Amino acid sequence: MPKVSPFRGLLFDRKKVSGNDVIAPPYDVISPEYKDVLYKKSPHNIVRIDFGKELPGDTESSNKYTRSAAMLEEWTRAGILVRDDAPAFYACEMDYTDMGRRKMLKGIFGLMKIVELGNGVYPHEMTRSKPKADRLDLMRHCMANVSPIYSIYNSPERVTSKILDSIGGDPYLTAEDSDGAFHKLFRIADPSKTELISKELSERAIFIADGHHRYEVAVEFKKEMDLKTGRTDDAPRPWDYVLMFLANISDEGITILPTHRMVRGISGKEAVVEKLGADFAFKELPPDADISSVVSEEGKHTFGLYLNTDRKWYILKYLGGKLKDLHPSLNSLDVVVLHELILKRDLGITDVAYEMDVKEAMRQVHSGDYDAVFFLNPTGVDDIEGVAYANLRMPPKSTYFYPKLLTGMVINKF
Repeated sequence: MPKVSPFRGLLFDRKKVSGNDVIAPPYDVISPEYKDVLYKKSPHNIVRIDFGKELPGDTESSNKYTRSAAMLEEWTRAGILVRDDAPAFYACEMDYTDMGRRKMLKGIFGLMKIVELGNGVYPHEMTRSKPKADRLDLMRHCMANVSPIYSIYNSPERVTSKILDSIGGDPYLTAEDSDGAFHKLFRIADPSKTELISKELSERAIFIADGHHRYEVAVEFKKEMDLKTGRTDDAPRPWDYVLMFLANISDEGITILPTHRMVRGISGKEAVVEKLGADFAFKELPPDADISSVVSEEGKHTFGLYLNTDRKWYILKYLGGKLKDLHPSLNSLDVVVLHELILKRDLGITDVAYEMDVKEAMRQVHSGDYDAVFFLNPTGVDDIEGVAYANLRMPPKSTYFYPKLLTGMVINKF
């Protein structure tokens, strides 16, 4: 299993900045409009480094990546960012609300030694090349992990969890995200505790929850640096490790939300029923239906469908038995049934977009941008473990772990 270690994090100096002003969501959920908001919050908001703006006149030698590297160096020199005095794990608590219920997600930021996927670290989703190229360029210029990878592990013994439960006192840094979740960061530097955490986490399989691109980029960057430096021994190098947030499945603070699929290429109800009728039972819903609640109540293998042609809601119930050619860990997953059977085999649809918010998905359908939207239930943690252990992958955007980790709580500088 891969080794997990404490490290000397690069942290915002809380005496000079406010967490709410300098912290940002992950780059891949920031809209252009919200990027402008973050830029206006502070000249030291981490978005300027992690997801900077492209400017007219950018060149290969002067661009958003070179600006990111220059800002990281400048902020460190000015003491806006400070290197911790001693190695530590950084505990993070996220107090949030899900479906009206208050929940708490706890985990730790640490460094995990990079291994090839499938060797103790397991992915569960497919990735795309464009985001990986962007993250690799950022890492090359900044020589840092600016944003963490969100991973999960399963430890019923809860050694690390009990340490997290015992944390008291004032947090080092706090920030509230745009959804109202409150994030707190604490240092754990006591060697007796860091040793227990390292021991437990280094004995567990680790499943990437959010940040597949970043992990694959870290693997590629390690190979580049090994080649560039002419590495001939196994002595540790800074790029052998990657910044990771680790949460325990056994703590029950983890929430996964569904990501709905907006599609083009559907002509109307008759065509859909004709093509899907052999595999699904159809039921029309009243105009005021709460589709998320209905799909949740109906349970597994239930899909919601809204068609712009007739402005009506439908429930599709999968009859089963049509994906026996796929691995057992995949063929019963709702997201695989949707992508592989409904979209690919039955409807032949390839034009798909992703949206978390039901109202926003409906707005885009009503505007004519899309013909329909499919709604589905969230993927379960057990499903992720099953697919990952089988060394298989789900379609992109199969999971949306909530709340999102904030970028800038702690940075790993090589």
